[in-house]
Amino acid sequence: MVRLVIVLLVFFPGLAFGQQLIFPDTESWHQLKEGQLLSFQVKVNDPVAPKFSLEGINGYGITFDTLGNFSWKPAYELVDRLEKQKEINLIFQAEWKDGRKVRTPVNFTVLHQNRAPEIDELPVFYVKQSTLNRYQISSDYVRDPDGDPLVFKVAPSQLPEGMSLSSFGLLTWNPSRNQFNSLKSTPIIIEFSAQDQPEKAEAIGKIKVAQTQLDLPPEMLLVPGDTSFTIKENERLNFKIYVTDPNGDDNVLNAGFLSSDDRVPQNCLKENTSVQYEFTWSPGYQFTDDAEKSRNVEFIFFAVDKSNNRIQRKLKVKVLDTENVEEKDKFLYQKYRNTLEQAKALLELLHEKHKALEKAYRQAKKGKKNRSILGASLGATSAVSSAVVSNPGDLKTITVIGGSTTATLGTLEAAEVMGKSKNDIMDLMKTETEIRNQLQLEGDIFARKYALKSNRRTIEFDNDRDKFLPILNHQKLPTLELDASKPLNIKYDAKEMKKTFADFSEE
Repeated sequence: MVRLVIVLLVFFPGLAFGQQLIFPDTESWHQLKEGQLLSFQVKVNDPVAPKFSLEGINGYGITFDTLGNFSWKPAYELVDRLEKQKEINLIFQAEWKDGRKVRTPVNFTVLHQNRAPEIDELPVFYVKQSTLNRYQISSDYVRDPDGDPLVFKVAPSQLPEGMSLSSFGLLTWNPSRNQFNSLKSTPIIIEFSAQDQPEKAEAIGKIKVAQTQLDLPPEMLLVPGDTSFTIKENERLNFKIYVTDPNGDDNVLNAGFLSSDDRVPQNCLKENTSVQYEFTWSPGYQFTDDAEKSRNVEFIFFAVDKSNNRIQRKLKVKVLDTENVEEKDKFLYQKYRNTLEQAKALLELLHEKHKALEKAYRQAKKGKKNRSILGASLGATSAVSSAVVSNPGDLKTITVIGGSTTATLGTLEAAEVMGKSKNDIMDLMKTETEIRNQLQLEGDIFARKYALKSNRRTIEFDNDRDKFLPILNHQKLPTLELDASKPLNIKYDAKEMKKTFADFSEE
């Protein structure tokens, strides 16, 4: 008896088993500073060179070619000075011509790199006689590229008698008659240093002092000088406050602020020196009510001297209601993970069903012991004759068939006798394989496409998920009679998920 054995092969493309991407083996190789060049080549232990690609570049200025050459010098503006460091998530991929792939996520940590202040050529300080002249070193000419507060210093030997430079850059001088007259022929050059805080990097600048008149600066200076701001709930309001007093910096008693909303804490105002302050405030996602689209907050910044004289500046801040990106990312990731966990659970049920169908099919091919019927067939007939029987009053002719017959005892397939036929089982196996292959393919695509947070924030995420969910409720699933006692809402850890979907993201 000839038996036909059908072997079903299921091929899952896209995985390069045993392959790993090779990165630099130095400690903390993926940690770098702003302005620092990082270059290396990604390699693999394979004689056949793959094609390399990189996901998540997002305009960071990264260059990465198909040979695996990586080069990146992070811009100085990438990391905020108050943030100190920033995580950049990239996914390296190697793909061979035969379809094999290897994907490896790498988290780069970019550290803030402090830069020294920058000083341009300053305007001349023109002074007049017997008058307290003031010269404020402007941020238009002296600035810090990182936005750090600046403290100005000068060697006492650089200054003529009676002249002083405050820590926030206010140069004051009431020249005597002789001093004023000497400026006509010999202008004074004052050399000072600008030091950023708290890193204390310095730059040297020069101010030329000559005869003339100069308007006095305000007693309280806010930088930037806007009187109104519009920010989102998750944004940060930050500006510097410089206080001066006509009677000298020592006369300043204190500075502070009042707010129309008592949820603004007083510690938002930090004192760098007795005459230099910095205000930093972030409202937070709960600052506005759900029914509000915005909320206005008024600030009054004031300074008081020892004589109880007061100066103040008013600011208006409009806070816009903002979607909580962090909570949204958590919600979208949960949808991403739950969808793939259901797919994995269903794949495991289909795999178990596949084994059960294979077993049933083998039984249908073999049949079962003690299940047989007798099949009889007519053999060769040796003769045909007639017999005459005498009976009083009646005469009948009877035809007799003589010869030999052959009886055979054979086995019928048990499935044909007791239940479904092997053809029905093969149809179920075909249905199961079709659903399982489709589910694996679509699951791999979904896991890879939305491995990054930024991709899950797009409208395509929900659209692709809506297309993926019908596979989990395939109309042919009831015909497979899967084990209903096993739920699909099983929780798996990341390691188990990656065994099924190699590109599954853990965040």
